[in-house]
Amino acid sequence: MELFGEIKPDRALLVVALREEGEHLHDLGLPILVTGAGKVRAAAATARALADQEPAEVINLGTAGALKDGLEGIHVVGRVVQHDFDGEAIFELTGEHFGAPLELGAGPGLATGDRFVANPELRDRLAKLADLADMEGYAVAAAAQSAGVPVRLVKIVSDDGTEHAARSWSDSMAACAEALAAWVGREVPS
Repeated sequence: MELFGEIKPDRALLVVALREEGEHLHDLGLPILVTGAGKVRAAAATARALADQEPAEVINLGTAGALKDGLEGIHVVGRVVQHDFDGEAIFELTGEHFGAPLELGAGPGLATGDRFVANPELRDRLAKLADLADMEGYAVAAAAQSAGVPVRLVKIVSDDGTEHAARSWSDSMAACAEALAAWVGREVPS
């Protein structure tokens, strides 16, 4: 976890998993939290940062795999689910619901899990749940909502979730980071 800048109640906190995703954000004058990859790191880092100071909102920026053909560009997520959490099995065991989908407003659905989607079969299965896949969105949203802080998940399509995803993600990272910074410059007051 790395925090660049100071969290203040009148400004957004930008949250990214990897330094590369936030490379072009530093000139925008907003605090940036780099959590590390995966749900546990994202949840822990976000919760820890929000325990010290509440920002005006949390904006999780990052790359995502397209689970459906034709998706490209930047998307503000409307609903996020955990694709690697078996809530029904837990309910059968405990009688309690955990890990329900988080409703964030209008926009495409996001499936979050601790597995990089690079498999056509997995992609097809997840496409029934969401439009995009990432590894941190649900965790950041859950931590922000738990702290009572508004949250937006903003994802840019970096790959297609197939066996070519890792190469595509690597090849597109620099352009994705630039596009995300441009979006923040247009959409978020500094």
